[in-house]
Amino acid sequence: MASLIPQDFIDDLLDRVDIVDVVDGRVKLKRSGKNYSACCPFHEEKTPSFTVSPDKQFFYCFGCGASGNAVGFVMDYERLTFPEAVEALARSAGLDVPKQVQSEAQIEREQEKKNLYSLMQKANDFYQQQLRHHPSKQMAVNYLKGRGLDGKTAKAFGVGFAPPGWDNLLKSLGQDDQDKRLLIEGGMLIHQEQDKKLYDRFRHRIMFPIIDLRGRVIGFGGRVLGDDKPKYLNSPETSIFHKGQELYGLYQAREANRELKRLLVVEGYMDVVSLAQFGISYAVATLGTACGEDHLTKAFKHTTEVVFCFDGDQAGRTAARRALDASLTSMTDGRTVKFLFLPDGEDPDTLVRQIGADKFERMVDLAVPLEDFLFDAAAEGLNIRSLEGRARFSRRAAPLLDKLPRGVFRELMFDQLAVRTGLSRHTLEELIHQSESLADEVIPKEAPKAREETTTKSFRSIVNTSTDSTADAFVLDAPPTDYEEVYFAQAKPSFYREPKPTQAKPKYLMPPARKALALLLTHPDLAGQEPNSQTWFSAEDTDIRLLGQLLKLLHERPHYQLSHIIGYWRAAYGAEGAEQLASIAGHDLLLAANAISRVREDKPAKADYDSQVAFVDCLKKLRLMEQDALHKSTLKTVNQSDFSALSAEDKAKIRAALEHKKPTRL
Repeated sequence: MASLIPQDFIDDLLDRVDIVDVVDGRVKLKRSGKNYSACCPFHEEKTPSFTVSPDKQFFYCFGCGASGNAVGFVMDYERLTFPEAVEALARSAGLDVPKQVQSEAQIEREQEKKNLYSLMQKANDFYQQQLRHHPSKQMAVNYLKGRGLDGKTAKAFGVGFAPPGWDNLLKSLGQDDQDKRLLIEGGMLIHQEQDKKLYDRFRHRIMFPIIDLRGRVIGFGGRVLGDDKPKYLNSPETSIFHKGQELYGLYQAREANRELKRLLVVEGYMDVVSLAQFGISYAVATLGTACGEDHLTKAFKHTTEVVFCFDGDQAGRTAARRALDASLTSMTDGRTVKFLFLPDGEDPDTLVRQIGADKFERMVDLAVPLEDFLFDAAAEGLNIRSLEGRARFSRRAAPLLDKLPRGVFRELMFDQLAVRTGLSRHTLEELIHQSESLADEVIPKEAPKAREETTTKSFRSIVNTSTDSTADAFVLDAPPTDYEEVYFAQAKPSFYREPKPTQAKPKYLMPPARKALALLLTHPDLAGQEPNSQTWFSAEDTDIRLLGQLLKLLHERPHYQLSHIIGYWRAAYGAEGAEQLASIAGHDLLLAANAISRVREDKPAKADYDSQVAFVDCLKKLRLMEQDALHKSTLKTVNQSDFSALSAEDKAKIRAALEHKKPTRL
């Protein structure tokens, strides 16, 4: 009979083990004030950014964002499942893991998912067998050979062949109604409602299995061999496959590299596979979608550097602009994002075969850093030498910089913008809300000739230069010539206004809901200050709803501390839910909430700070925000209605809204 690990046992286990001992047994820790630090075991770094808090029983890396409790650390470090990590910790504590019986519905759901994973693996085996044995295999073999792919690499990535025909997979795996239903759920079969027929989704295609980090097949991508459309076809969204969160090739990259120094994001499956054949084993691809924040969140769990690789044409630069937007919110200190633009008509697959792995990797090394590409994109199409050009440049760039997380990188970027424009930091912050978007004309249909010539010359330099040459001699994506001294000046120009010495640096102001979450995670006993958790469940804001869920949990389990909360969240809301909460606990909590009441061994905490007062103040602000929204909704109604026809109650609401003139100060 199937069973689960009781939540009470997990709570007790977290009370018994010390996260410092758990981590120190695997990574040597060094005491740093109240906490412990080390170089992060989950990404390569020279300066320690990995912190373990004995008080919170929590770890967090300021470089890659890895975070969690003792169970989460063992899972990530040992690459274990949740039950396996609990078993390992229990053994170290001399405990036997008890089990509790699952309900019939839980058993059925788990078995369904296991059956689906099993069937997806069988589909993968089927496609690989067809590549070796099907009568029509030669067309697929010729295509792969024509692309220069060898058998060893094809096998490593599980490349297969979906033969022509409407029901090959159906006949092979659809043995009964249960299997057919699972194949439909997994996106492998299509159910035609009109004639009640089933047929294979993938036909006459080269097949690339999409594998999750646990080595399970969750979907497929197929490249057509004939003239059918679409040219590339991916599995649809299913219960186990979410293309907006997955990266093709990440599993293979993790397997090939114990520590990933970087990830190269390319556009196609063949790019990933071909680069791996040439020894460049850190390439990944999105699955038919633009690279979004979820993709970057996943990527930065495994590395601190992401390089986007795009064609040098208009479509490539437009895609790069979208990637820039998605990257900004992920740029915490210690992370790097770069952009590599290939010569027109080339892709990674063709280019690496022309110039070889060494020269291709030199191009990757010389990719344009995010800061340069951002300022380049904001300045494109403008005459930066003119006052009007600098004004528009400022209005474009400042709102982009405002998306950056608080930290040293954000400060340096604003300082650099001040140097490039000659404006004070205070003026730039005022421009944040006077944004001018990067319209289509900012990314011209044809790149300036100066840029094309520079890029082409640089590419040829790399191709034709011996390996003894220094990398610093090449510039892959130089800016247009009309940017000149003002745009690139390192010294402050004469018109630069130095901020007044007394001008204070802007403070880190978290939204009230996020601050309330951070405080509640730091001091779970604060849950008693808000007895009604249901108040926040219907809010549109994700953080406010999360606050309601956390309050409900702490009302039910008032003894919980941070490590217990993370453990419960993983069991109740899955790994993604736990990671979301751990991210808040790690980033916002350690950077902001703890900074307010930081305690040093030689200096007591500020006596005038009261976490209870701060938490109650956050709740008050949230209620005022809710009241503001209600009044705005009421006033919007009156604009669309005949006031004389309203009821007395509605008129009273409108009068109250009109009296509520002052906006809420947060």
